[in-house]
Amino acid sequence: MPRRASASTTGLALILWASLCFGVSGPLAKTIINAGLDPVPVTWLRVVGSGVALALVALPALLRRPKLPWTGLVAFGLAGVAGVQVFYFLAVSRLPVGIALLLEFTGPILVVAWIRFVRRTRLPRAAVIGTLVSLAGLAVVVEIWSGLRLDALGLLAGAAAALCQAAYFLGGEKLTESVDTRVLLAVGFLIGGAALTPFARPWDVEWGRLDTEVSLLGFETSGVVVAVALVGSTFLAYLAGIAGLKLLSAAIAGGMAYLEVVVASLAAWLLLGESLSTAQIIGGLIVLAGVLTAQRAVGGRQEVDLVVPERAEARD
Repeated sequence: MPRRASASTTGLALILWASLCFGVSGPLAKTIINAGLDPVPVTWLRVVGSGVALALVALPALLRRPKLPWTGLVAFGLAGVAGVQVFYFLAVSRLPVGIALLLEFTGPILVVAWIRFVRRTRLPRAAVIGTLVSLAGLAVVVEIWSGLRLDALGLLAGAAAALCQAAYFLGGEKLTESVDTRVLLAVGFLIGGAALTPFARPWDVEWGRLDTEVSLLGFETSGVVVAVALVGSTFLAYLAGIAGLKLLSAAIAGGMAYLEVVVASLAAWLLLGESLSTAQIIGGLIVLAGVLTAQRAVGGRQEVDLVVPERAEARD
Protein backbone atom coordinates (compact mmCIF):
# COMPACT_ATOMS: atom_id res chain seq x y z
CA MET A 1 0.00 0.00 0.00
CA PRO A 2 1.25 3.55 -0.60
CA ARG A 3 2.95 5.29 2.33
CA ARG A 4 1.05 8.01 4.14
CA ALA A 5 1.98 11.62 3.48
CA SER A 6 2.93 12.08 7.13
CA ALA A 7 5.75 9.56 6.74
CA SER A 8 6.89 10.90 3.37
CA THR A 9 8.38 14.10 4.80
CA THR A 10 10.46 12.13 7.29
CA GLY A 11 11.51 9.67 4.61
CA LEU A 12 12.59 12.44 2.25
CA ALA A 13 14.59 14.09 5.03
CA LEU A 14 16.36 10.81 5.82
CA ILE A 15 17.24 10.14 2.18
CA LEU A 16 18.49 13.71 1.83
CA TRP A 17 20.67 13.28 4.90
CA ALA A 18 22.00 9.96 3.54
CA SER A 19 22.86 11.65 0.24
CA LEU A 20 24.68 14.43 2.08
CA CYS A 21 26.71 11.89 4.09
CA PHE A 22 27.52 9.80 1.02
CA GLY A 23 28.41 12.88 -0.98
CA VAL A 24 31.08 14.16 1.39
CA SER A 25 32.78 10.76 1.74
CA GLY A 26 34.56 11.00 -1.62
CA PRO A 27 36.30 14.32 -0.87
CA LEU A 28 37.14 13.10 2.64
CA ALA A 29 38.71 9.92 1.23
CA LYS A 30 40.65 11.89 -1.38
CA THR A 31 42.02 14.15 1.35
CA ILE A 32 43.43 11.10 3.16
CA ILE A 33 44.80 9.69 -0.10
CA ASN A 34 46.49 13.01 -0.84
CA ALA A 35 48.07 12.81 2.63
CA GLY A 36 50.06 9.80 1.45
CA LEU A 37 47.88 6.71 1.96
CA ASP A 38 47.01 4.43 -0.94
CA PRO A 39 43.35 4.07 -2.01
CA VAL A 40 43.05 0.40 -0.96
CA PRO A 41 44.05 0.93 2.71
CA VAL A 42 41.72 3.95 2.84
CA THR A 43 38.93 1.76 1.46
CA TRP A 44 39.73 -0.93 4.04
CA LEU A 45 39.61 1.64 6.83
CA ARG A 46 36.21 2.90 5.70
CA VAL A 47 34.70 -0.57 5.19
CA VAL A 48 36.00 -2.15 8.41
CA GLY A 49 35.23 0.90 10.54
CA SER A 50 31.69 1.11 9.17
CA GLY A 51 31.26 -2.66 9.47
CA VAL A 52 32.11 -2.62 13.18
CA ALA A 53 29.69 0.26 13.79
CA LEU A 54 26.94 -1.45 11.78
CA ALA A 55 27.55 -4.75 13.60
CA LEU A 56 26.89 -3.00 16.92
CA VAL A 57 23.58 -1.73 15.58
CA ALA A 58 22.71 -5.20 14.21
CA LEU A 59 23.79 -7.02 17.39
CA PRO A 60 20.25 -7.62 18.75
CA ALA A 61 19.21 -9.25 15.47
CA LEU A 62 22.46 -11.25 15.26
CA LEU A 63 22.00 -12.60 18.80
CA ARG A 64 18.76 -14.25 17.64
CA ARG A 65 21.00 -16.47 15.46
CA PRO A 66 19.08 -16.10 12.22
CA LYS A 67 19.62 -18.61 9.44
CA LEU A 68 21.61 -16.71 6.83
CA PRO A 69 22.16 -17.39 3.08
CA TRP A 70 25.96 -17.24 3.32
CA THR A 71 26.63 -17.73 -0.38
CA GLY A 72 24.61 -14.66 -1.27
CA LEU A 73 26.04 -12.66 1.63
CA VAL A 74 29.62 -13.44 0.59
CA ALA A 75 28.90 -12.38 -2.99
CA PHE A 76 27.19 -9.23 -1.69
CA GLY A 77 30.16 -8.39 0.54
CA LEU A 78 32.75 -8.99 -2.19
CA ALA A 79 31.06 -7.15 -5.06
CA GLY A 80 28.44 -4.90 -3.50
CA VAL A 81 30.62 -3.62 -0.66
CA ALA A 82 34.35 -4.20 -1.26
CA GLY A 83 34.17 -3.88 -5.04
CA VAL A 84 32.15 -0.66 -5.07
CA GLN A 85 34.35 0.98 -2.44
CA VAL A 86 37.77 0.07 -3.83
CA PHE A 87 36.99 0.83 -7.47
CA TYR A 88 35.32 4.12 -6.55
CA PHE A 89 38.29 5.24 -4.46
CA LEU A 90 40.68 4.16 -7.20
CA ALA A 91 38.66 6.30 -9.60
CA VAL A 92 38.64 9.21 -7.11
CA SER A 93 42.43 9.03 -6.84
CA ARG A 94 42.79 9.59 -10.60
CA LEU A 95 39.69 11.64 -11.53
CA PRO A 96 37.73 14.61 -10.16
CA VAL A 97 35.31 13.38 -7.49
CA GLY A 98 32.22 14.44 -9.45
CA ILE A 99 33.22 12.49 -12.56
CA ALA A 100 34.19 9.39 -10.54
CA LEU A 101 30.81 9.45 -8.83
CA LEU A 102 28.93 9.95 -12.09
CA LEU A 103 30.67 6.91 -13.55
CA GLU A 104 29.76 4.83 -10.50
CA PHE A 105 26.15 5.98 -10.67
CA THR A 106 25.68 4.50 -14.11
CA GLY A 107 25.17 1.29 -12.09
CA PRO A 108 21.36 1.72 -12.09
CA ILE A 109 21.49 1.86 -15.88
CA LEU A 110 23.13 -1.57 -15.81
CA VAL A 111 20.35 -2.74 -13.50
CA VAL A 112 17.79 -1.59 -16.06
CA ALA A 113 19.67 -3.51 -18.78
CA TRP A 114 19.80 -6.64 -16.60
CA ILE A 115 16.06 -6.50 -15.93
CA ARG A 116 15.30 -6.08 -19.63
CA PHE A 117 17.73 -8.50 -21.29
CA VAL A 118 18.53 -11.12 -18.64
CA ARG A 119 15.22 -11.32 -16.78
CA ARG A 120 13.45 -10.59 -20.07
CA THR A 121 11.04 -8.20 -18.40
CA ARG A 122 9.35 -5.64 -20.61
CA LEU A 123 10.20 -2.13 -19.50
CA PRO A 124 8.40 1.18 -20.03
CA ARG A 125 9.66 3.18 -22.99
CA ALA A 126 10.83 5.88 -20.56
CA ALA A 127 13.32 3.43 -19.07
CA VAL A 128 14.95 2.80 -22.44
CA ILE A 129 14.95 6.51 -23.30
CA GLY A 130 16.50 7.32 -19.92
CA THR A 131 19.26 4.78 -20.54
CA LEU A 132 20.16 6.26 -23.92
CA VAL A 133 20.08 9.82 -22.52
CA SER A 134 22.43 8.81 -19.69
CA LEU A 135 24.88 7.19 -22.07
CA ALA A 136 24.89 10.33 -24.19
CA GLY A 137 25.47 12.46 -21.10
CA LEU A 138 28.32 10.21 -20.01
CA ALA A 139 30.01 10.76 -23.38
CA VAL A 140 29.84 14.49 -22.68
CA VAL A 141 31.20 14.08 -19.15
CA VAL A 142 34.31 12.25 -20.33
CA GLU A 143 34.62 14.69 -23.26
CA ILE A 144 34.87 11.90 -25.76
CA TRP A 145 35.49 14.35 -28.60
CA SER A 146 38.87 15.20 -27.07
CA GLY A 147 40.08 11.62 -27.18
CA LEU A 148 39.18 10.88 -23.55
CA ARG A 149 41.59 13.31 -21.95
CA LEU A 150 40.68 11.92 -18.55
CA ASP A 151 42.86 9.24 -17.00
CA ALA A 152 42.13 5.89 -18.68
CA LEU A 153 42.69 3.78 -15.56
CA GLY A 154 40.43 6.13 -13.62
CA LEU A 155 37.68 5.67 -16.21
CA LEU A 156 38.04 1.88 -16.07
CA ALA A 157 37.90 1.96 -12.26
CA GLY A 158 34.73 4.07 -12.45
CA ALA A 159 33.16 1.57 -14.87
CA ALA A 160 34.08 -1.31 -12.55
CA ALA A 161 32.48 0.57 -9.65
CA ALA A 162 29.29 0.85 -11.71
CA LEU A 163 29.25 -2.92 -12.29
CA CYS A 164 29.72 -3.58 -8.59
CA GLN A 165 27.02 -1.04 -7.72
CA ALA A 166 24.62 -2.88 -10.03
CA ALA A 167 25.51 -6.11 -8.20
CA TYR A 168 24.80 -4.31 -4.92
CA PHE A 169 21.29 -3.31 -6.03
CA LEU A 170 20.41 -6.66 -7.61
CA GLY A 171 21.91 -8.77 -4.83
CA GLY A 172 20.50 -6.58 -2.08
CA GLU A 173 17.04 -6.71 -3.65
CA LYS A 174 17.01 -10.48 -3.36
CA LEU A 175 18.70 -10.77 0.04
CA THR A 176 16.43 -8.29 1.81
CA GLU A 177 13.54 -10.68 1.20
CA SER A 178 14.99 -13.10 3.77
CA VAL A 179 17.63 -11.17 5.75
CA ASP A 180 17.20 -8.30 8.23
CA THR A 181 18.59 -5.19 6.54
CA ARG A 182 20.80 -4.35 9.52
CA VAL A 183 22.28 -7.85 9.45
CA LEU A 184 22.74 -7.66 5.69
CA LEU A 185 24.75 -4.44 5.90
CA ALA A 186 26.80 -5.50 8.93
CA VAL A 187 27.73 -8.91 7.54
CA GLY A 188 28.28 -7.51 4.05
CA PHE A 189 30.66 -4.82 5.31
CA LEU A 190 32.58 -7.22 7.55
CA ILE A 191 32.96 -9.72 4.70
CA GLY A 192 34.03 -6.92 2.39
CA GLY A 193 36.58 -5.72 4.94
CA ALA A 194 37.96 -9.24 5.40
CA ALA A 195 38.28 -9.63 1.62
CA LEU A 196 40.18 -6.34 1.36
CA THR A 197 42.59 -7.16 4.20
CA PRO A 198 45.15 -9.17 2.15
CA PHE A 199 45.27 -6.38 -0.45
CA ALA A 200 45.27 -3.48 2.01
CA ARG A 201 47.85 -5.14 4.29
CA PRO A 202 46.95 -2.80 7.17
CA TRP A 203 49.87 -4.15 9.22
CA ASP A 204 52.29 -2.63 6.67
CA VAL A 205 50.50 0.71 6.24
CA GLU A 206 52.17 3.82 7.60
CA TRP A 207 49.15 4.91 9.63
CA GLY A 208 51.31 7.62 11.14
CA ARG A 209 50.62 9.62 7.99
CA LEU A 210 47.18 10.29 9.43
CA ASP A 211 48.88 12.49 12.01
CA THR A 212 49.93 14.91 9.29
CA GLU A 213 48.00 18.11 8.80
CA VAL A 214 45.60 18.30 5.87
CA SER A 215 43.61 21.21 4.50
CA LEU A 216 39.81 21.32 4.41
CA LEU A 217 37.83 24.45 3.67
CA GLY A 218 41.07 26.37 3.96
CA PHE A 219 41.66 25.18 7.53
CA GLU A 220 44.38 22.83 8.73
CA THR A 221 43.26 19.71 10.61
CA SER A 222 44.57 16.25 11.40
CA GLY A 223 44.18 13.33 9.04
CA VAL A 224 42.80 11.34 11.98
CA VAL A 225 39.86 13.73 12.21
CA VAL A 226 39.19 13.28 8.49
CA ALA A 227 39.39 9.47 8.82
CA VAL A 228 36.87 9.48 11.69
CA ALA A 229 34.59 11.75 9.65
CA LEU A 230 34.90 9.36 6.68
CA VAL A 231 33.83 6.32 8.72
CA GLY A 232 31.12 8.28 10.52
CA SER A 233 29.64 9.66 7.30
CA THR A 234 29.49 6.17 5.78
CA PHE A 235 27.85 4.69 8.89
CA LEU A 236 25.26 7.48 9.13
CA ALA A 237 24.55 7.36 5.40
CA TYR A 238 23.63 3.68 5.44
CA LEU A 239 21.54 3.95 8.60
CA ALA A 240 19.61 6.95 7.27
CA GLY A 241 19.19 5.34 3.85
CA ILE A 242 17.71 2.19 5.37
CA ALA A 243 15.29 4.15 7.54
CA GLY A 244 14.25 6.31 4.59
CA LEU A 245 13.59 3.29 2.38
CA LYS A 246 11.08 2.02 4.95
CA LEU A 247 9.04 5.21 4.58
CA LEU A 248 9.29 5.89 0.82
CA SER A 249 8.72 4.02 -2.41
CA ALA A 250 11.83 2.64 -4.08
CA ALA A 251 11.35 5.01 -7.03
CA ILE A 252 11.32 8.16 -4.90
CA ALA A 253 14.16 7.01 -2.63
CA GLY A 254 16.28 6.01 -5.62
CA GLY A 255 15.69 9.33 -7.30
CA MET A 256 16.60 11.25 -4.14
CA ALA A 257 19.81 9.24 -3.81
CA TYR A 258 21.18 10.88 -6.96
CA LEU A 259 21.53 14.08 -4.99
CA GLU A 260 24.77 12.44 -3.85
CA VAL A 261 26.33 13.32 -7.21
CA VAL A 262 25.50 16.99 -6.79
CA VAL A 263 26.60 17.01 -3.15
CA ALA A 264 29.90 15.30 -3.97
CA SER A 265 30.70 17.77 -6.72
CA LEU A 266 29.91 20.73 -4.45
CA ALA A 267 31.89 19.16 -1.59
CA ALA A 268 34.88 18.57 -3.88
CA TRP A 269 34.70 22.23 -4.93
CA LEU A 270 34.45 23.48 -1.33
CA LEU A 271 36.84 21.03 0.32
CA LEU A 272 39.37 20.30 -2.41
CA GLY A 273 39.08 23.23 -4.81
CA GLU A 274 38.17 20.91 -7.72
CA SER A 275 36.08 22.31 -10.54
CA LEU A 276 34.42 20.87 -13.64
CA SER A 277 34.30 22.32 -17.12
CA THR A 278 31.04 23.73 -18.46
CA ALA A 279 30.67 20.74 -20.79
CA GLN A 280 31.19 18.28 -17.92
CA ILE A 281 28.57 20.06 -15.80
CA ILE A 282 26.09 19.90 -18.67
CA GLY A 283 26.94 16.25 -19.27
CA GLY A 284 26.45 15.48 -15.60
CA LEU A 285 23.01 17.04 -15.62
CA ILE A 286 22.13 14.96 -18.69
CA VAL A 287 23.31 11.78 -16.95
CA LEU A 288 21.24 12.57 -13.88
CA ALA A 289 18.15 13.33 -15.97
CA GLY A 290 18.50 10.05 -17.86
CA VAL A 291 19.11 7.91 -14.80
CA LEU A 292 16.21 9.48 -12.91
CA THR A 293 13.91 8.91 -15.90
CA ALA A 294 14.94 5.26 -16.21
CA GLN A 295 14.78 4.43 -12.52
CA ARG A 296 11.45 6.15 -11.91
CA ALA A 297 9.96 4.30 -14.88
CA VAL A 298 11.15 0.92 -13.59
CA GLY A 299 10.19 1.78 -10.01
CA GLY A 300 6.72 2.84 -11.05
CA ARG A 301 6.25 -0.36 -13.02
CA GLN A 302 7.30 -2.49 -10.04
CA GLU A 303 4.97 -0.60 -7.69
CA VAL A 304 2.01 -1.27 -10.01
CA ASP A 305 2.91 -4.97 -10.13
CA LEU A 306 2.94 -5.05 -6.31
CA VAL A 307 -0.24 -3.08 -5.69
CA VAL A 308 -2.51 -4.89 -8.15
CA PRO A 309 -2.25 -8.38 -6.56
CA GLU A 310 -2.79 -6.84 -3.11
CA ARG A 311 -6.02 -5.21 -4.26
CA ALA A 312 -7.15 -8.41 -5.96
CA GLU A 313 -6.58 -10.33 -2.71
CA ALA A 314 -8.62 -7.75 -0.80
CA ARG A 315 -11.57 -8.27 -3.16
CA ASP A 316 -11.46 -12.01 -2.50
